Amino acid sequence: MLNLARRYLQFLLLVLLAAGQAQAATAAAPTIPPGGPKGSLVIIGGALRGENAAVWKRIVELAGGPGARIAVFGSASASPDVAGKNNIEVLNSYGADAFFVPVAVKLEGSDYRIAANDQAIADAVRHADGAYFVGGNQARITEALRKKDGSSTRVLDALWAMYRNGGVIAGTSAGAAIMSETMFYDASSVLSTLKRGVADGMELSPGLGFVGKDVFVDQHLLVRGRFGRMLPAMLAKGYKTGLGIDENTSMIIHGNRDVEVLGYKGALLIDLSGATFTPGDFNVSNARLSYLDNGDRFNLQNGVFTPSPEKLANKLDPAKPYYRGPLFFADILGNTTVVDLMHRLIDSDQADAIGLTLGSPRDLQPELGFEFRFSRTKESIGYVSAISDMNSVFNIRLDVLPILIRQPLYQYK
Repeated sequence: MLNLARRYLQFLLLVLLAAGQAQAATAAAPTIPPGGPKGSLVIIGGALRGENAAVWKRIVELAGGPGARIAVFGSASASPDVAGKNNIEVLNSYGADAFFVPVAVKLEGSDYRIAANDQAIADAVRHADGAYFVGGNQARITEALRKKDGSSTRVLDALWAMYRNGGVIAGTSAGAAIMSETMFYDASSVLSTLKRGVADGMELSPGLGFVGKDVFVDQHLLVRGRFGRMLPAMLAKGYKTGLGIDENTSMIIHGNRDVEVLGYKGALLIDLSGATFTPGDFNVSNARLSYLDNGDRFNLQNGVFTPSPEKLANKLDPAKPYYRGPLFFADILGNTTVVDLMHRLIDSDQADAIGLTLGSPRDLQPELGFEFRFSRTKESIGYVSAISDMNSVFNIRLDVLPILIRQPLYQYK
């Protein structure tokens, strides 16, 4: 109780400071029309390390630089006060002036329903320069920030106001999942999702939608092969564009809808604008996949790819392939396997590459597996860095077909 009282007194001091700053600026501040202008999003795929200075510094920079007031939401965590404190310390080490927002389902000694509609808390968030959502369970974030009827709480309205006024909203893992209007909620394995599909209230639930109505977001993407589960979710909800971000890596979405990749690995762009789907077992044709590495950009409005400066002059020549011979991958949902396949295919003498996924013979539907066929087209382009082992691959065709796995799959010699 003593810690809770101390934390509440600290928060009141922050609110008074924010209110004073807001009062001085009110006369000059225009009314923000619904829908815009907008600030920036920093969508992080999870497992963000404290020493990943490029991402942390960019969050602070987008919030205004040294001294930026960043509201930290520990809402997704099972220990929101501890997670909030830890992330505040990291943000402050990179120059921010971060503060804890006491709105969380698991926060002891507090009723999140009351806190989420507290005017003083909402005012502090509204007049911040940015917000940061820690990882955990994304369902706790939406439960804390939405009323039971699905409408917005005052704190959620304040977040939107801050964002529309040019602020930055960042989030890692669960904090990334909430960025789109639809998020994964209680999904099973990727293969199970391909076999059994998705449904609202089961595998899917509403997110907070900061990225807009037209883009689906997923996280922990490459290390967990989650591009495979994005496909049925996007088809079920009518999304044409999906962005999946890997761990310790971020996608920065600027106000002009430019997506910039920054961090350790990269992101997958899934384009279903020309795809077709056959009813029955999961089956999709003519999906398009692109891999964006550190420094690459893609504009969501005009569809233009821009490789990082160190790759721009090193476009791969299809007439001079490095890899030769058939390309086959037995576990396409393995850790970064899809990127390894795309890198090899774009610099290969082969027109296509095959990846499989199948389950245990003791699993449900052990006879059902899937073939992922990746193909180069005339729009497929690859770039390689002149100074490091980084690649970019744009516009690879993907077809997914259900296959029959005969049992037993193998016999002992």
